[in-house]
Amino acid sequence: MMNQEPRPNNLVAMFEGSVARYSERPLFGTPDEKGNYSWATYAQVSKRVDSCRSALARLDVGPGDAVGIIARNCVEWAVTALASYGLRARFIPMYERELSSAWKYIIHDANIKVLFVSTQDVFDQVQAMREELPGLKHLFLIHGSGDQSLPVLEAEGAKDPVSSQQPEKDEIAVLIYTSGTTGRPKGVLLSHGNFTSNVYAAAKLFTNLDHESRSLAILPWAHSYGQTGELYFFMYLGASIGLIRDVTTIAEDMALVKPTFLLTVPRIFNLMHDGIQKTIREKGGLAKLLFDMGLRAAEELRHARNEGRSEPWMAALKYRIADKVVFHKIRERFGGRLTGALSGSATMKLEVGQFFADINIPVYDCYGLSETTPAVTVNCPSAHRPGSVGRAIEDVRVVIDKSIAGGQGEEGEIIVYGPNVMKGYHNMPEATAAVMTEDGGFRTGDCGRLDEDGYLYITGRIKEQYKLENGKYVFPGALEAEIQLLHWVQNVMVYGEGKAFNICIIVPELSFLAEMAREKGLNSDPATMILDPKLTEMAIEEIESHLKGKFGGYEIPKRCILVHENFSIENGMLTQTMKLKRRAVLQAYQGEIDKAYA
Repeated sequence: MMNQEPRPNNLVAMFEGSVARYSERPLFGTPDEKGNYSWATYAQVSKRVDSCRSALARLDVGPGDAVGIIARNCVEWAVTALASYGLRARFIPMYERELSSAWKYIIHDANIKVLFVSTQDVFDQVQAMREELPGLKHLFLIHGSGDQSLPVLEAEGAKDPVSSQQPEKDEIAVLIYTSGTTGRPKGVLLSHGNFTSNVYAAAKLFTNLDHESRSLAILPWAHSYGQTGELYFFMYLGASIGLIRDVTTIAEDMALVKPTFLLTVPRIFNLMHDGIQKTIREKGGLAKLLFDMGLRAAEELRHARNEGRSEPWMAALKYRIADKVVFHKIRERFGGRLTGALSGSATMKLEVGQFFADINIPVYDCYGLSETTPAVTVNCPSAHRPGSVGRAIEDVRVVIDKSIAGGQGEEGEIIVYGPNVMKGYHNMPEATAAVMTEDGGFRTGDCGRLDEDGYLYITGRIKEQYKLENGKYVFPGALEAEIQLLHWVQNVMVYGEGKAFNICIIVPELSFLAEMAREKGLNSDPATMILDPKLTEMAIEEIESHLKGKFGGYEIPKRCILVHENFSIENGMLTQTMKLKRRAVLQAYQGEIDKAYA
């Protein structure tokens, strides 16, 4: 049931309201190395926030000052953020897995006065650059017992309480630095009103979530998606959040935390889908028969509903049997209580989204950017159109500018208006002016179209568009999204700027590729098969067949490069928000690209 309490326009009042209503309810669950979770209540977290705020006040932190953190999601992340807001200070989160040069740039650019860091290693790296950061007055280790540790700081603050202040809605709460696929990071200025407007819009859409809801924090709060959609939204609801131990333990942690709703990215569900399919294939026998029967029955029931017909009783019976015997066990792997998920950063593969809907875990695609705090459009239980990224949230308006180069038909640049739009880029007036319209709209740089019911479809990234040798425009993102629907494709990048035709660099799912190779009587050894020209030829034939009729012939890639190493944050080919760094991929495979065009 939707939260009906008053709607404060700042994060301090919002949190304090939840503490008053849900003081003894669990807020954060922290695991130990063995996966045992201990839960801190709203009241316990609030007490720590009070102590930290008082300590920061003693360090002369006040309105407009900057407090930073370099850490993964943890209770202390939320404590230091909320303590900063209560002094009307700004909070600047940074990723733990980041180059020290990026930390240095952000600390200097944001003029961070107090910085909290997660580990001794990070502490030492920052300490080594202190002489070049004259604005950084205090550095603290989140865990520890020394004078420069957060526990000691909180203990000192508890001795001399300082009351919280209420920021105005237009005061800056957070600077989120975009990792960027090119150029230096930009500090996105997000206000208290930006965040709270997004939270209240989410509450209106997901009325099935309340104080009994629970999430598992997979996404980093250093990005606005995890920060707004999970940390602040669940806090507003009085709900609880379990923290993962590591990305490698998500499946185990899910079984322990038993989340009711997840915020994630398509890749997580793609991996889960592939894992489930592989397990079922390996089991075979009755399990696979029931699994396949259940999915066929779900499809039959779906068609009947879409056509306004009554559900065929035989299909309904088959589905109930499959659900009780097979689908129920799959849901148990997610903790047994998961009722749905919100997926952002890219559109979910239709087949993957449909699969999870069929086993009663609907996944809702949404769209947003750091500059829009982040939500712009959202699918939800009452308004869901698979393939789209949903309709505009409350008080937000989406306009399609069809004047852009390369735009086709109803497509154009997506412009966003509303209380979610950022205040600008920190210290970058020219960059701000370049993306803001005269009437307050934000130019997203994304290409899309709206259907007759207001559902938004993303068709490409304008900055990524390029011309082929024949002068025709290509939006590689749309091609990549479609190619990734092929079950054997893990990741893909399309390229062809100034060339006679497009090519694609593909990271295959080796087990599926090996199956394809065996079916054709080709080499299926994972170590060498991607070098087999016959397999590469088969791959490009399947891609051409899949894209035919959906894209112009000039857009469809004519060559395919299969590579072993996936695109990742660690190898520099993905940003922290899982976006392709195209230049890095091109640089890594320039030799193979030259051969493909030769």
